[in-house]
Amino acid sequence: MTVQPQGTPVWADAMFTDVEGAKNFYAEVLGWTFGEAAAEFGHYTQALADGRATAAVMPTGPGQGGTSQWCLYLASPDVAATAAAVKAGGGQVLMEPMQVADLGSMCLVSDPGGVVFGVWQAGTHQGFEASKEQSGAYCWAEVFTRDPEKSDAFFPAVFPYTAQQMDDAEMDFRIYSVQGEPVLGRMRMTDDFPPEVPPYINVYFHTTDCDDTVARAVKLGGVLRFGPVDSPFGRFAALSDPYGANFSVLDTTRLTGDVPGMTDVS
Repeated sequence: MTVQPQGTPVWADAMFTDVEGAKNFYAEVLGWTFGEAAAEFGHYTQALADGRATAAVMPTGPGQGGTSQWCLYLASPDVAATAAAVKAGGGQVLMEPMQVADLGSMCLVSDPGGVVFGVWQAGTHQGFEASKEQSGAYCWAEVFTRDPEKSDAFFPAVFPYTAQQMDDAEMDFRIYSVQGEPVLGRMRMTDDFPPEVPPYINVYFHTTDCDDTVARAVKLGGVLRFGPVDSPFGRFAALSDPYGANFSVLDTTRLTGDVPGMTDVS
């Protein structure tokens, strides 16, 4: 696998108080299977879409209870340099750079508005193996923030992003790209989001039937937050799993309407 350009999403994981329950949920909803738990890494377990790695789950450690959350990791050729850029850009380093055996190096950070994400410098683990078109695979992500101006200044300062703003007066949405390839969205959180919902990065997983996936998720204790709705990018829905982790599902085969215009704001 080729090492991904800096700033490209390369991995996603989440901690769960009931990791076996979470595995059962995502197996039924997204069709995931799971590899062997790595005891030396806190029983970290890869999730597989059609046999290819697309995410990971792990149990919460002592004192790490609470609501689960998916964490997206962005590629870096030098995790220490990226951590320094995060601090210079007004963000916070929540977990200092650390080596993870021969797999790679990582840190956890947040942007100035409180959006938490990871940074990954690949070693033997280079990230997603499943292609975005595979059912159950990671396919997209968006920064949900109440401080879009801070995010829009921060992310292109830390990563080599160019940015395009959607020409839509009713929606404040921006796309960050690397080498001309869209890699990450940015959405302003409106008053539709309860004040207790913190800013976060929402990950999307591909599905071949959005409505059926939503029905299975709700039947298993998930909560439908939005949708399903059609869009020029596919039919999608926003959900929370039974443990509070937000995610979305997207069927890219069902495209409806014209893609909105975008204005370069780099």
